[in-house]
Amino acid sequence: MTEQEILNQIEELNMKLEEVRKNKASVYSDEEVDLAEKERLHQEDLQRLRGLRLIDDDFMNACFDGYIEGAELLLRIILDKPDIRVKSVTTQRQMKNLLGRDICLDIDADDDSGKKYNIEVQRSDKGADRKRARYHSSILDAHLLKSGEDYSDLPETFVIFITENDVIGEGLPLYTIERKITNTGKSFDDGEHIIYVNGADKNASTELGRLMHDFFCTDADDMNFRELAEKVRFYKEDEKGVAEMCKVMEDMRNEEAKKIRLEAIKSIMESFGVTIEKAMESLKIPNAEWAFYVDKIQNN
Repeated sequence: MTEQEILNQIEELNMKLEEVRKNKASVYSDEEVDLAEKERLHQEDLQRLRGLRLIDDDFMNACFDGYIEGAELLLRIILDKPDIRVKSVTTQRQMKNLLGRDICLDIDADDDSGKKYNIEVQRSDKGADRKRARYHSSILDAHLLKSGEDYSDLPETFVIFITENDVIGEGLPLYTIERKITNTGKSFDDGEHIIYVNGADKNASTELGRLMHDFFCTDADDMNFRELAEKVRFYKEDEKGVAEMCKVMEDMRNEEAKKIRLEAIKSIMESFGVTIEKAMESLKIPNAEWAFYVDKIQNN
């Protein structure tokens, strides 16, 4: 099949989609169609919101962003250090690597002693790969030591993975990974700590087990810890919180649509040797959006 034949098929598909829209418009006005679609998506968002839990990273990101009391609760229980005082906490912090892959921290926190914490929530076993933990730790180090500072100034770091399943597979509620001198068995004590929390262990007799129970609750009334329950209740029941979460989910849909279009543009360009502009024309992407896709393709 020639390039032109493929483009003709794309054009026919776009015409069929336009015909479907015209058929809807014969019964409803464009404004009514748009409003009905928005309401349908809104109801889908509300239904999805009811089922979200803290183990779901998008919901967790909303709940913990700037929430010092919640971050303190997590770290105090996971590290068994009730005196930890969190100074700052953000979610979805991007860390650039000029020579390789960037990372995005689910939860990025600092305490008042200068220690750095990266907490990752992972439902997928693959997302909690051991080498990913190693990579996160290395990128943290690269960003924490400024030019001219002594290596001894490097702060203590903790990379913590909260996983839906027991990814280590030893049946423990928590795994602490530290470097040691193999000849002597003594700790190397370089300040790097990697911890895996087994979310499948919800032992009600331990604080950690009760914490993991809360991470899998859809209803704030079923949760053990007030600090977490009040945030979950806000984003699921408060009008303002629900609106914020619905906006997050709308933004996610828009981002997903952009990713799909971007892949479609690349596929057409690579398969048929056409220009970016020709590919965008064939997909009927509005001219106002062209600059976005051109930038993405040329700079990635």
